Amino acid sequence: MQVQTTEIEGVLLFVPQPHPDERGFFSRTFDVAAARTAGVDGTAFVQDSQSRSARGVIRGMHGRIGLGESKLVRCAHGALHDVIVDARPGSPTFGRVASFRLDDENMTSLYIPAGCLHGFQSLTDVADACYRMDREHDPAEDVTVRFDDPDLGIAWPLPAGTMSAKDAAAPSWKDLCARLGV
Repeated sequence: MQVQTTEIEGVLLFVPQPHPDERGFFSRTFDVAAARTAGVDGTAFVQDSQSRSARGVIRGMHGRIGLGESKLVRCAHGALHDVIVDARPGSPTFGRVASFRLDDENMTSLYIPAGCLHGFQSLTDVADACYRMDREHDPAEDVTVRFDDPDLGIAWPLPAGTMSAKDAAAPSWKDLCARLGV
């Protein structure tokens, strides 16, 4: 498994090496030793979750205040346009937006450190996102920022599809910055 750095400090791509044969393929989707070498405590993950989305669905931009939550995200079926926003005050990449394609062909996993916002759009008729989180969910710490906030300027590849009422009514990036004291 290869680990690649990204333009946002602490955000990493874990790129597996699938082994195809006449039956299909085998691939390691997580390796604690590779994570440890990259500075990620792979034993800290306490929850695995999965979501299924139809083409065009946007989920995000979600994060947590307080201690935050680190995630390892991959697309088990279909394809996703995955977006990260660095919302960590004091980070050298604060406010930076980066996007990645996650799909069931490349099987790459994206490590998102605590304090970043995360969202994605389904690029296929069905897309399954799998998440590993290092903290139990505490709804009191949830924050959401508008997927189409002009200050972030996220370029979504498809027109926005169905989204939750919470995401559709999310506050702005400026509102989150004020809440964070920056």
